[in-house]
Amino acid sequence: MRKEFINPPDLPNWEQSFSQVVVVSNSAGRTVYVSGQVSVDREKKLVGAGDLRAQAQQAFQNLLTALRAAGATAPDVVRLNIYVRDYKPEDAALISDALHKHFSQKQLPASTWLGVQSLAEDGFLIEVDAVAVVER
Repeated sequence: MRKEFINPPDLPNWEQSFSQVVVVSNSAGRTVYVSGQVSVDREKKLVGAGDLRAQAQQAFQNLLTALRAAGATAPDVVRLNIYVRDYKPEDAALISDALHKHFSQKQLPASTWLGVQSLAEDGFLIEVDAVAVVER
């Protein structure tokens, strides 16, 4: 078993706190663990301040960027976690729109959506992380 730690150049560099992606490889394939992705650009600037729809789109886009860096795609994702600050049931439609835009496959991954009191920085409204499996 081999572990590879990836910090893609198209995503913010958080190396002082965590790796963006960890890939565990064995003879059967690779398991890709993607750290929580939030709505920031490469320079860590918040995208979509106060706008859950815009932040969800950016967070999912960052997630796909992280997956690509590990040679994985949305259909490879088997587990998805979504954390939403101050979640309300009416937020589901906005999040679902972003999810389906970035995960268009028929079979969606196993998923948990959690409402949380806060995220790592005040402006963050949503964070998504994932586990993907890429077979040889």
